[in-house]
Amino acid sequence: MRRRRSSVQRLRRMTVFSLTMGLVLAWISPLAELADEDGGSRPSLLTVGIPGLVIFSLLYLRIVKAALDDTGARGEIVASAVVAVVLMLTQNGDPWPWGLLGPAWASGAALLLGRSATIAVTVVAAAAGLFLASQGQGVAEVFAAPYEESSLPGIGAYLGVAAAAPWANRFQLWFWQLFRAAEEGKEARARLAVTEERLRFSRDLHDLVGHSLSAIAVKSEVASKLSGVDAGRAAREMDEVRTLARQTLKEIRAVVRGYRTVDLTAELRAMTAVLEAGDIRCTLETPREQVPEGTATLLAWVVREGTTNVLRHSSATRCRITITLHGEDVVLEMTNDGVNEEGAGGDGVDGRGGTGLLGLSERVAAIGGTVTAGPGAPGTFRLRATIPLEGER
Repeated sequence: MRRRRSSVQRLRRMTVFSLTMGLVLAWISPLAELADEDGGSRPSLLTVGIPGLVIFSLLYLRIVKAALDDTGARGEIVASAVVAVVLMLTQNGDPWPWGLLGPAWASGAALLLGRSATIAVTVVAAAAGLFLASQGQGVAEVFAAPYEESSLPGIGAYLGVAAAAPWANRFQLWFWQLFRAAEEGKEARARLAVTEERLRFSRDLHDLVGHSLSAIAVKSEVASKLSGVDAGRAAREMDEVRTLARQTLKEIRAVVRGYRTVDLTAELRAMTAVLEAGDIRCTLETPREQVPEGTATLLAWVVREGTTNVLRHSSATRCRITITLHGEDVVLEMTNDGVNEEGAGGDGVDGRGGTGLLGLSERVAAIGGTVTAGPGAPGTFRLRATIPLEGER
């Protein structure tokens, strides 16, 4: 199955498409001129115009890439400006086909310039397109051609396009940067949470092991000194060392067991965020009663595996996660609308899917529970886990 793109990747593609709309200003009229029998036969159009536009477009795309990657492209800005000026001077004297190269160049340059510089290049590019492409013709005559009654609407439309294109590009780039900053903030918070948990565990382990090992070292040293003087007391000291070592081992196991325990609430929130990041709208329903720790840990693993299956093996747009208490059992259901042509919306537990849920079903079965996965209501796929609460309360 084709891999789904993340929301960041999709927005980047849309941003690139939006930013390259400035090239439409450069190409649409020359292409129309090329399609015209008289215009297409001009030698300057075929030998200079079209090749020049290709070079201009390549430079423009490099500017867009530099803007998205936060790198510099001053050389490309200068080179594309030179190409635009050459084309406006050598091609047909009409600002609507070739004079729009000025605003097109400004819409790319504005991506890497500040606000004041953008205003400057917008004005300069509009003036260049207005006068250079005219090649000495009167401005009124040039713009009166498309508008027979008056030249003012033509001039106004041109200036409107010239002013709007650079700022539209800047707004689109600003939106992309804002979204990327938000995504980087999410990643930073996730890394911070992991770091804090590691620090917590290391502090707990240091406090526990450090004190215990210090006591063991002191008592062992005392026993060693007394071994030749008072064997009975040395033996009692070593008995205390053995007892202390066993107690320390028990405490370490308790700490590690607590560290391995999964927080069901945190896991549900994390999996919901992961699904929504994949453009899957998620609904979560949990009971008011506290789920016992052992059962909650097992449920969290089921939710994690179910989320992985939805992302990898379905094309879901909606997912519903419910946890309910029924008598002496707790029931988890994950339902999504991503059933594919084969009728599957995730890994099965019958050997046809992956091994993730198969392994979980064996763990749940060991304590008397069940895990089933398959089609639910029409067009949906359901994962259901039933786990007994006996011995947990």
